[in-house]
Amino acid sequence: MTNATVTQEPAKHAKRVKAKKPASLWSDAWYDLRRNKIFLIGSALVLILILMAAFPSLFSPIDATKAATCDLAQARKGITSEHWFGTDNLGCDTYSRVIYGARVSIIVGIATGVITAVIGGGLGLLAGFYGRWTDVVLSRLAEMFFAIPVILGALLILAMIGRDKAGAWFVVMALAILAWPMILRIMRASVISAKSQDYVTAARALGAGPGRIMIRHILPNAITPVIVTATLNLGVFIAAEAGLSFLGVGVQPPEISWGLMIGDARNRFLEAPEPLIFPAVFLSITVLAFVMLGDAVRDALDPKLR
Repeated sequence: MTNATVTQEPAKHAKRVKAKKPASLWSDAWYDLRRNKIFLIGSALVLILILMAAFPSLFSPIDATKAATCDLAQARKGITSEHWFGTDNLGCDTYSRVIYGARVSIIVGIATGVITAVIGGGLGLLAGFYGRWTDVVLSRLAEMFFAIPVILGALLILAMIGRDKAGAWFVVMALAILAWPMILRIMRASVISAKSQDYVTAARALGAGPGRIMIRHILPNAITPVIVTATLNLGVFIAAEAGLSFLGVGVQPPEISWGLMIGDARNRFLEAPEPLIFPAVFLSITVLAFVMLGDAVRDALDPKLR
């Protein structure tokens, strides 16, 4: 072995070590996620669903939002070359309605997840950092909302709003009002753990104010559990929207929702099962995709699972 070869070997080894050991938690997590098959499959499914929600015309030549595309004479027809998923009770193409129904589910899931993460995360940051009466007031307020079951509370809120005013954004509001306490408790516990670390003590010794300490030092190190929980909750919120629409208090016609489609088709299931089966299948795949995504993110960001 020549001297040049000996010199090159340590260099190659150093590059491999550098590639396998990223410098931060986030780069390390991304390194693991790129090699996680569950994350890749879940991400691919979520990307397709987002494209369906944003550009449904790419997947269906029929505009399901227009009543003129429905033909009552074709009601409850089975699978044909023209109607891949059959037709519903009003003669509307089930396939196109399933495609356009993805929009409501994605909007409700992502919007509710973001709102609860912002509200619960912000209040949890304040409660955990300041403690004392701030912690007492915010914790007791969270416990009041936490005692109400999310689905039952959202059902009551939407019932009071009324069917004539119900819509996707009212569903988001009803779910967000009741779901933020979980995020607050998680963030509060994470902040309490982070603020006792040496880097926070050093920042205080250097004269950093409370705002700078919270934003620059505590938040980046305490937000990981919130990201994991918020990602897992996306599938929960999508399923909750479908349940509320199925019960008749969520999204209302002319909006299209998978839960609404399932509710409309349940009485004629034996006669025409397609209008119920296909929305249920897409709903299950969507919830599964977000759960897979959340599990992969949790595994990548939780040091205990390494």
